[in-house]
Amino acid sequence: MAKWVYGFGDGKADGKADLRALLGGKGANLAEMSLIGLPVPPGFTITTEVCTHYYANGRRYPKELEAEVDGALAAVEALVGAKFGDAAKPLLVSVRSGARASMPGMMDTVLNLGLNDVTAKGLAAASGDARFAYDSYRRFIQMYGNVVLEIPHHEFESILDQAKDEQGAQQDTDLDAAALQGLVGRYKAMVQERLGRPFPQDPREQLWGAIGAVFGSWMNDRAITYRRLHEIPESWGTAVNVQAMVFGNMGEDCATGVAFTRDPSTGENRFFGEYLVNAQGEDVVAGIRTPRQVTIEGKKRQGLKEPAMEEAMPAIFAQLAEVRATLERHYRDMQDIEFTVQRGKLWMLQTRNGKRTVHAALKIAVDMVKEKLIDEAEAVRRIEPQALNQLLHPTLDPKADVAIFGRGLPASPGAASGLVVFSADEAERKANEGHNVILVRVETSPEDVHGMHAARGILTTRGGMTSHAAVVARGWGRPCVCGAGEIRIDYKSQTMSAAGVAIRAGEHVTIDGGTGTVFLGEVPMIQPRLADDFATLMAWADKIRRLGVRANADTPEDARVAREFGAEGIGLCRTEHMFFEADRIVAMRQMIMAGDEAGRRAALAKLLPMQRKDFTGLFEVMEGLPVTIRLLDPPLHEFLPHTEAEQSEVAAAAGVGVDEVRKRVIALEEANPMLGHRGCRLAISYPEIAEMQARAIFEAAVEAGRRSRHRVVPEVMIPLAATKKELDILKAVIDRVAGEVMRESGTRIDYTVGTMIELPRAALRAADLAQSAEFFSFGTNDLTQTTFGLSRDDTAHVLKAYIEQRIFEHDPFVTIDVEGVGELVKFGTERGRAVRPKLKVGICGEHGGDPASIAFCEETGLDYVSCSPYRVPIARLAAAQAALAAKSGQGIAKVAATA
Repeated sequence: MAKWVYGFGDGKADGKADLRALLGGKGANLAEMSLIGLPVPPGFTITTEVCTHYYANGRRYPKELEAEVDGALAAVEALVGAKFGDAAKPLLVSVRSGARASMPGMMDTVLNLGLNDVTAKGLAAASGDARFAYDSYRRFIQMYGNVVLEIPHHEFESILDQAKDEQGAQQDTDLDAAALQGLVGRYKAMVQERLGRPFPQDPREQLWGAIGAVFGSWMNDRAITYRRLHEIPESWGTAVNVQAMVFGNMGEDCATGVAFTRDPSTGENRFFGEYLVNAQGEDVVAGIRTPRQVTIEGKKRQGLKEPAMEEAMPAIFAQLAEVRATLERHYRDMQDIEFTVQRGKLWMLQTRNGKRTVHAALKIAVDMVKEKLIDEAEAVRRIEPQALNQLLHPTLDPKADVAIFGRGLPASPGAASGLVVFSADEAERKANEGHNVILVRVETSPEDVHGMHAARGILTTRGGMTSHAAVVARGWGRPCVCGAGEIRIDYKSQTMSAAGVAIRAGEHVTIDGGTGTVFLGEVPMIQPRLADDFATLMAWADKIRRLGVRANADTPEDARVAREFGAEGIGLCRTEHMFFEADRIVAMRQMIMAGDEAGRRAALAKLLPMQRKDFTGLFEVMEGLPVTIRLLDPPLHEFLPHTEAEQSEVAAAAGVGVDEVRKRVIALEEANPMLGHRGCRLAISYPEIAEMQARAIFEAAVEAGRRSRHRVVPEVMIPLAATKKELDILKAVIDRVAGEVMRESGTRIDYTVGTMIELPRAALRAADLAQSAEFFSFGTNDLTQTTFGLSRDDTAHVLKAYIEQRIFEHDPFVTIDVEGVGELVKFGTERGRAVRPKLKVGICGEHGGDPASIAFCEETGLDYVSCSPYRVPIARLAAAQAALAAKSGQGIAKVAATA
């Protein structure tokens, strides 16, 4: 019989940390903290399996659930010594979400549940503090009203602001018990008016309403968006955690806070956190009040006057510091913790692996190896490959002239410039139009997540270093400045102002998330320098991985960048890209326009020295590393002159009339050029093109070898071959030209000839092709197109609909379709190696830089992947993680789930 509810508290727990999939991250860690003796308020977790059942059965619960919840609630009552709904000594609970993957702020929470008109009086009497009781009651109505009853948050805030104005109060804490009791009455009246029914007074009705809201929030828009951005499966579901309330808002000996066991921005091994006296947890996260620092060091760094917890509550701070050490030793990772102090007693409400910048992640991983908390392999597992993109973001040029507009907290490092926008929707719209934008908000909420993701940077005027904006920005590598209180935002006029200077929507601004500074206009940027920790971790990854990592590079500059990032060769040089430069396009068009072989050869003679120079540069930069050069691939129509000026230019160069050029353009038009006269078909029709390119390659190999003294072994790749006969014809051309160059130069050239597998037929007939080809490179961009019958250039709207309706789990042009395209890759590799056992096999489509696809390549036994230069570090790390997963037997599923 299934168990739906797991209890925890008083040093005991039904679950533990490794039941994360069942209990969610929060529930599993609450159980674990209880088991290791930390002070955790008792409670229980309703499992993720209930969420799955809930959605699979028309939003109905398992029939046994109610009885299990009642039993778990009774156990909590016994531990706390209070009773749920009791008039004299009421038990209050929090109801929180908890998915197995951390989704901060994306789902719903309700605090102080169990309060009503009767229990509020009982709480006031039991605590001896009426102000605390009615502050808790108004918070509960506000949160429950928003989360469960779906009344907009701002309607409650408006009533609260009015009450503060009437009392002359600056902060919520300035309202006395009578004012708060009156506020409760106003809230209830507004609920009655809005819904036509009173605010629920039955605690059991409240509890099941909140449980339903949390399960319901798994499918709210912000949670769906967050899952899509982070590739979290919908099928995982969320757990619900019901926990006895502890109160940070009972007076000056009470507090609540959030802390990180290490600095989440830099990775430094220093305690980093914020707290508020006489407050509840949402006050810290929402930025409603400016928080204080936990440590004296943090206070000094921020230049704050309010006392740090280390000063104001030294005994509690000492306990918290010990908890910090305990959690790091136990979890062997940086922890993000939530705590409450109730009348001088510390309670732990949550721990989880903390979100961090990639800079911090690298430092923490490397430092923890030095501290012997983890080994090198675990350090490699800890870094998300895609997060390395953050290392490549530009920073402000320190020599630039700048005009400071304002300052805030350095919430997430990095710098960004863009157009000012004041709403998440506008940020997304402008970004889709191709603009860089900075999202400016008083404070962000989970509803802003789509705009935050679209923005280059985020600026808020409220909130601290652990606010929603700060946590989300750090997780995504977005530069962020929070709590810039000197800046005033006017949404109505679409302006922000500080010190008499106003910036309007659509004007440029620059933020530096490393210093918390906001600048007027665009500030020049420089490329970052990779830190020593990066080199250390990548060296560990390189020791672990089996797969080679090459780069797709078409120019010497591309090749230099690739080598700086650790590329072990060039897996794809697209020769056609070289022909689009201004000094070459005319000769290329002259070749296309030529009506006979003699005309084509005359034009190709002009291109030969240009191609030779390009290839020489590539070979020299790569210093003997393998370089795969693909012969001309795209359809000729891509080079055609379409404007009148271009056609006149080609006509003059070719010595023909413009009308003749126009006729030739029309004659070369194709209805479906991507499946037309391209790839090896061009060389079959016009072998002189292949001859020129082969000669350029081999002459460059000779020249580069002489200059650099490195042995150059070119890999010549024939594109889009479907048959062995095509390969045989073109390999004969390549071999003949190689022989000619060797005789002319008196130099022996070692080279290989292979093919790019881009067609299903080529994969199916790989055994035939391998008789002639010495290597295969799977061009998965075109192989995906030809397998699905989808054009990657024209089907964005189709793919969007297919992903939304879950026909496709991923965009198949981003992550390889293992069942279809992947099956062809496996089949082709196996067939090819059956004929040629030492056949070198790689992949050179966009999938070569995708971690989940790299995991597939590892499992399939490919020799290398090739990707864009800036994705080489990602591929190196992903290849190491794939090797570790394969060794542990986890394979593709594990790596794909974490990619």
